Amino acid sequence: MRKEMENRLINFAVDLFEMSKDLSNSFVATHLANQILRSSTGAALNFAEALSAESRKDFIHKTSIVLKELRESNVNLRIISRMKICKDEIRIDNAIRESEELVSIFYRSIETAKKNATEVTKGR
Repeated sequence: MRKEMENRLINFAVDLFEMSKDLSNSFVATHLANQILRSSTGAALNFAEALSAESRKDFIHKTSIVLKELRESNVNLRIISRMKICKDEIRIDNAIRESEELVSIFYRSIETAKKNATEVTKGR
């Protein structure tokens, strides 16, 4: 499961790199492309760190960074979509959908990890 998620995050970053090639040639598009490439690759790279977490608390912290990067990517994608600066609307719609799914997965994962951490400290 962890390897599958790592591959999904890598594919998300690669897809956004490919999508960035479809953006218009403007200052705004270049700025947004640079930002989305940082946040999408950041999500994949921080997940790799989370897999090597030294404790449950460290895992929650690093996974929370992944969630922040994914939320940033999602907002950036919605900005790109609303500005209509991507030539391939299907690609941007698919990327938005994937970012929403990833945000949901990581949100639930963090909530579960926090719940499990609380149960451990309560001695259950």
